[in-house]
Amino acid sequence: MSTTVSDHVLRRLRAWGVEQVFGYPGDGINGLLAAWGRADDRPRFVQSRHEEMSALQAVGYAKFSGRLGVCAATSGPGAVHLLNGLYDAKLDHVPVLAIVGQTHRTAMGGSYQQEVDLHTLFQDVTAGFVETVTVPEQLPNVLDRAIRTAYARRCPTAVVIPGDVQELDYSAPTHAFRMVPSSLDRSEWTTVPSEESLRRAAEILDAGDKVAILVGQGAAGARAEVERIAGLLGAGVAKALLGKDVVGDELPYVTGSIGLLGTRPSYELMRDCDTLLTIGSSFPYTQFLPEFGRARGVQIDIDPRMVGMRYPYEVNLVGDARETLRRLIPMLTSGEERGREWYETVCDNVRHWREVMERRAELSADPVNPEYVARTLDGLLPADAIVTCDSGSVANWYARHLTLRAGMRGSLSGTLATMGCAVPYAIGAKFAHPDRPVIALVGDGAMQMNGLAELITAAKYKDRWLDRRLVVAVWNNRDLNQVTWEMRAMGGAPSFLPSQRLPDVQYAAFARSLGLTGVRVERPEDVEAGWRTALEADGPAVVEFLTDPAVPPVPPHATWEQMEATATSLLRGDADRGPVIRQGLKAKVQEFLPSAGREKR
Repeated sequence: MSTTVSDHVLRRLRAWGVEQVFGYPGDGINGLLAAWGRADDRPRFVQSRHEEMSALQAVGYAKFSGRLGVCAATSGPGAVHLLNGLYDAKLDHVPVLAIVGQTHRTAMGGSYQQEVDLHTLFQDVTAGFVETVTVPEQLPNVLDRAIRTAYARRCPTAVVIPGDVQELDYSAPTHAFRMVPSSLDRSEWTTVPSEESLRRAAEILDAGDKVAILVGQGAAGARAEVERIAGLLGAGVAKALLGKDVVGDELPYVTGSIGLLGTRPSYELMRDCDTLLTIGSSFPYTQFLPEFGRARGVQIDIDPRMVGMRYPYEVNLVGDARETLRRLIPMLTSGEERGREWYETVCDNVRHWREVMERRAELSADPVNPEYVARTLDGLLPADAIVTCDSGSVANWYARHLTLRAGMRGSLSGTLATMGCAVPYAIGAKFAHPDRPVIALVGDGAMQMNGLAELITAAKYKDRWLDRRLVVAVWNNRDLNQVTWEMRAMGGAPSFLPSQRLPDVQYAAFARSLGLTGVRVERPEDVEAGWRTALEADGPAVVEFLTDPAVPPVPPHATWEQMEATATSLLRGDADRGPVIRQGLKAKVQEFLPSAGREKR
């Protein structure tokens, strides 16, 4: 039996170590689907409910495995549906390959059914690498370059294969003019800065008395080195959200997340430092970094295109975070020669903030305080947990309340901040690590957008996972809460109910209809039991918490004056103005109370 182009596509993916492809079928990839049947489903075809979910599952797989995520879709509408997930990969610098069908070559350019200009469609999102295979001999070079480019640039790429080409007999490129051979090997490589630039960076860091370190996902794999340099410099360590699992939150000098969703000690760390070391982060919100001229700066990033554009750094070290730190650390003065006052101040700020967050979680609410839900999970997280988080107000609670300790993993849509990523991320994570429990934190808006449908995918594949636990936790507050608070705090406008109010969907009941575990929690005294039931289930589980939309995600830099301004805007006609003002004042006042003064639930 002859080998078709589609057969060779799957053979080449297997040779690259690809174990699953996240996709949705369609006649534009019929040739590939037939080849999958002949290949005994190797690599495994993971069927989502929607092509956007396939792309997001590939992103989640790539984020948590460090390997290439692959998704597949039919021509036209299937290709269009991939875009949101591919943009998530682009903006969060994740290697993803999209394999997409196209109409037959004889019909191309003829305004045929489902014909879309895929090169124009994908040109921006794939960083320029989108190629169409028009003859069999072209295939290995195009596919190999797409994979290498995705890894090298940490970006999505796309390979388009017309339907008739998929079914052609495969023939390899020959040793001839205008033939382009290819090879499979992808040897490991790294980048390190020059010795001279490292010494300049060491001089700046050594001169600092109040050093702050900001880490992002680019510092992943450099945990030991980050901890070592923080100890030498007596520094506090703040984290961009994508770097939340780079170093453990339990360390006394780790101030937590930075930015609007961040913590007070991270805000204070940046406000008061005299030296900033940024490692593997392109955190965009300059207002949360030190005042210009107040602090000297050093940046480490592997991508020369991303350095020097968030802060006026004096030295930009282009290199792999771990290898760069290994070369930089021996050049620094011993930490024993530094004063401890700054370090102790940072640790005191962290201790105080943890007390504040504990008190906020214990405040009464109607019916359940959303912060209490996250705080309760923090003490129950399995040691090897993988946590995915959606965009929305739930990201505040993920950022501030969950202590990701060494060995735990966590991520969200950091730059695109797309809704509806947590459940497909979690499914991708389960295929990356089928032996680990995965927990998805989701708002009810994101759950209604697409999370409910992807529960079907979780039910379909649960028996493929050695550890079958996949917990989907839904904060059900019947409100698109993050946008509601943004309207109040930033726009000075009351909540617009026709756009913000959500129906009360029975998420747990829907899970039970699929044969999954489903728990609905309506009282604070049942929160811990709800979590335990979901975490102990032998298979995917949904636990929904009826939470209070009036509990504010108070920014770390919020002042009494800003709180007053928000309250003034609420009085213009917000339907929840009374509870909102009351909960906001209760939350803010916790920063000023002694540890003993707590209002119980």
